[in-house]
Amino acid sequence: MPEFLSFLITAILVLYIVRSLVRIFLPMLFQGVINKAQQQQNQQQNYTRNTSSAKIKVDHIPDQKKGTIPDSEGEFIDYEEIK
Repeated sequence: MPEFLSFLITAILVLYIVRSLVRIFLPMLFQGVINKAQQQQNQQQNYTRNTSSAKIKVDHIPDQKKGTIPDSEGEFIDYEEIK
């Protein structure tokens, strides 16, 4: 019985110590991961800003025909619901 009691006390102390260490070191680990992700995002935004600085010029916008049904819409037939 004394071996079981000493094992139980040791297990509780080890779990308590591990829990305390996790509370200290886990936020630091997550903060490092978040900082790295933010840096990558900032680098990607800077790259996008630098590459998209070219000016776009539109010479002509074709006239759109209003009132015509595109071919992809198909033909619609009115119907009455039968009850």
